[in-house]
Amino acid sequence: MAKVVIGVDPHKRINAVVVVNSRAQVLARAQFVNDAQGFRELRRFSRQWRPRTWAIEGCNGVGKHVAQRLVAAGERVVDVSTRRAALVRVFAGGNGRKNDDTDAHSIALVGLHAPDLPAVRADDRRTALRLLSNRRRELIGQRTQCVNRLHRDLVGLVAGGAPRSLNAKKARALLASVKPRDEIGRLRRHLAAELLSELVTLDKKIGAIEAEVRALVRSTPTGLPKIYGVGPVITALTLGEVGDIARFADRNHFASYNGTAPDDKGSAGNPAHCVNIKGNRKLNHAIHMIAITQIRNRNSPGRAYYERKLAQSKTKKEALRALKRKISDVIYRQLVADAQLAMGPGGQAGTTLTASVTDPTPTAGTSDKPQPGPTENSTPLASTG
Repeated sequence: MAKVVIGVDPHKRINAVVVVNSRAQVLARAQFVNDAQGFRELRRFSRQWRPRTWAIEGCNGVGKHVAQRLVAAGERVVDVSTRRAALVRVFAGGNGRKNDDTDAHSIALVGLHAPDLPAVRADDRRTALRLLSNRRRELIGQRTQCVNRLHRDLVGLVAGGAPRSLNAKKARALLASVKPRDEIGRLRRHLAAELLSELVTLDKKIGAIEAEVRALVRSTPTGLPKIYGVGPVITALTLGEVGDIARFADRNHFASYNGTAPDDKGSAGNPAHCVNIKGNRKLNHAIHMIAITQIRNRNSPGRAYYERKLAQSKTKKEALRALKRKISDVIYRQLVADAQLAMGPGGQAGTTLTASVTDPTPTAGTSDKPQPGPTENSTPLASTG
């Protein structure tokens, strides 16, 4: 039976749909209101073609709602990136004109011809971990702003201002020691007291969400906490941001994704290796925190690896980047092991656990390559310390 791909260009109000067959011929075009009734009409519209694959743009953004509803209904859905759809639209002719119909057509063509599109799966525990991790990150940002404002206001109330490591307890003690007599001073104190109340509330919210994170991580089958310097918060962030480890072909691909592999700049056959400022910065920050934790502890395996790099005339930043790459490899292998354990006998296609963290650092011909460095064995970084 001929393959049919239903391309969907999602929007807040409507979903534009174009259906193509295996020869890229357009079978139908339609638009459906993005609500419950529109979704039922979309399902009835699609039942005339079997088998069918849904190609939806932005399944982690505006297209997430319709994609998840289709997956829950047993449909096969693939995620089409905006960049791929745009490239198809530009090179398909028509002067690259952009409208809902051409966008849906481009999305359908990508779904038809691209075999490596990620399949959309129903939200699972990793989604919950990502949501909690993102919420905690937002609360931490709000708390930092609140503390900075308290510092600003306390400068006008207390001689010399507040200490650098300000918290709710210290701020409360400082405000209790100040009793201004003038009207402006009393207003300053009132505003500072409001900020203190906000800080107390944020501390409670952060504590509650961290308790949720710890409970969810404890019930998640993963070995990430065995890695030195990885706690519940970093575990939740890593699992939430990585998602399905099978989407990474190897550890070099994973390192490129998290920004621990070097980038190439230049052309004419002579590219220069430079620091990678791309990739998932949340995940890169998590790996950075693991590396700093290991470096600060003299008994950690990461500290021994870091000192060995310094002895090889690496700068501190170069040694830190090399350690971050090693930690990236360890995280990748642990996630692969978790996936194989969850899948049972046979494991995950395209991955292996035969490589050790003590293996020499390979080289590659693309930007998905490790940090440059010697190839001697290194101490494993996955001890619990």
